[in-house]
Parts: sequence; C-alpha cells; structure tokens
Amino acid sequence: MQELSSTDLAELQRASLEMAKYFRDFCHEHGLLFYLCGGCCIGAVRHQGFIPWDDDVDVFMPRYDYERFRELWPREADTERYPLVESDETLVNGEIFATIRDTQTTFVKVRQEGLDMPHGIVLDVIPLDGCPEGGARRKQKLWANVYSLFRSQVIPETHGGILALGSKVLLGIIRSPHGRYKMWRKAERKMTQYRIEDCDKITELVTGPRYMQNEFPKEVFASAVMMPFEDTEMPVPVGYDQYLTTVFGDYMNLPLEDERRPHHDVAFMDLNKPCV
Repeated sequence: MQELSSTDLAELQRASLEMAKYFRDFCHEHGLLFYLCGGCCIGAVRHQGFIPWDDDVDVFMPRYDYERFRELWPREADTERYPLVESDETLVNGEIFATIRDTQTTFVKVRQEGLDMPHGIVLDVIPLDGCPEGGARRKQKLWANVYSLFRSQVIPETHGGILALGSKVLLGIIRSPHGRYKMWRKAERKMTQYRIEDCDKITELVTGPRYMQNEFPKEVFASAVMMPFEDTEMPVPVGYDQYLTTVFGDYMNLPLEDERRPHHDVAFMDLNKPCV
C-alpha cells in the first residue's frame, strides 16, 4: 500500500478538482442536478474547499438525473479522458454506483488491483432515491442490501454477524456471474420503484447498510446552492445543514487528530502517468 505524502495529497486534490469542474460544467450544460456530498460537502461549508486530508470527490444526484447522466455521459462527454466506469455482468469492481475516472492519471485502489478497467483517480456519482413509508420502506432496504451484496460481491463483515452470515449464504447459493448480475439488476428495479416526487422523504441506498438508514425531507435536496470551493464554486444541497447534521452530527468541529487521514487504501499512484 502506498502512503500519501502531503505533496501527493495536494496533487491528488488538484487533479480531482479539475475533474470535478469538468463534471460540473457537463451537468450545467445538460440540466442535471447534483451536489457535493460527504466530506466534500463538509469541506465546502467548513473549509471553502477540500478538507485538508480528503482524497476524492463524491457527489449526489437524484435518481432521475443520475439515470440521465448515465445515458448522456457516454455520448456527450470526453470519455477518452473521463470514461464512465461501472460494474456489469463481466466486471465486478466492488463499486455499487457509477464512477468517472481520469485516464491521464494512475490511481490503483488496493481492492481493484488486477482488474481490467481504467485505474485513474475517481469521482463517485451516488444516486438518491424516493423513500416510502412503513412496510414498503422495509422491503426497499431489504432489496438495497441484496443489491449491494450481489453488485459488490463483498461480504459486509463490519455490519454485524447476521448480515455477514446471510450474505455468505446468498453468495454461496448463487455462484455464477450471470446469476449474480440478474439478481442485483432485479434488486435495483425493486428498490428504485419509489419515485422521489411520489414520496415525502429521500434516502441513499447505494452507500452501504449504515447510510441506507438515513431519511431526509426531500426538500433538503430539492435544489442546489453554489458555495466557494478552492478557486471556484461548487453546488451543495439547499438543505446542507440538515443533511450534514443528520449524517455527521456537529460537522463544524474538526475530528480527532488520528482521524484526519485519507480514507482510501492506494496500491499505487502516479498522477503524471496515464493509466491507459
């Protein structure tokens, strides 16, 4: 695993910002709604840029915009520089949402070594979905867990013994790549059948068992507001304070010193070397 120096991290953030600007301009040109999320959203509000130890860019898109983005990007974007990379029937890369890679860089994650795919730095594009009530919500979360398991094919060891055991059993029952692909596509259809406009709340289903528990009034993500971010401006959810408080608590306070570090395990990085 490659340790990132402060110089490495600064260069990684610079290249990530360049990709984020391209993504922002593409979305504005095509009328697609998105917003910074997670650490990047905290960075925009607290630091007016990257959190000093952050190592990537993550964005949310409402499901409708997300699906339009997936259709438009291969046709309209500079996919030679920034290809859209997703798992499918032939590629299982451990990601359960769409990613964009910068092919002018090399950034190999530890768990993706040896995979035949572009290994440039990454921009994660995460969909938001309508959140139903009652029994429909329980079914939605069940299907979301099935989707996550069969698309990533990674046992969720950190989320409890019962969940891990059930995951092992399911993967043991359905072993073929085609069968697993069919299963996650079915689960995807089931969990996304609730449109945002038909629900009072909104949720994130593809970021693991912990985050799929989050439920927000859909007004939190009804629109985006621009905020200073490094040398430019980037959008955050209009209800960013409620979103960040729900997920991270008192997000304006810095974490403990030993928690201020990049969160991705990097096998190899060379930002001056194209990956293809």
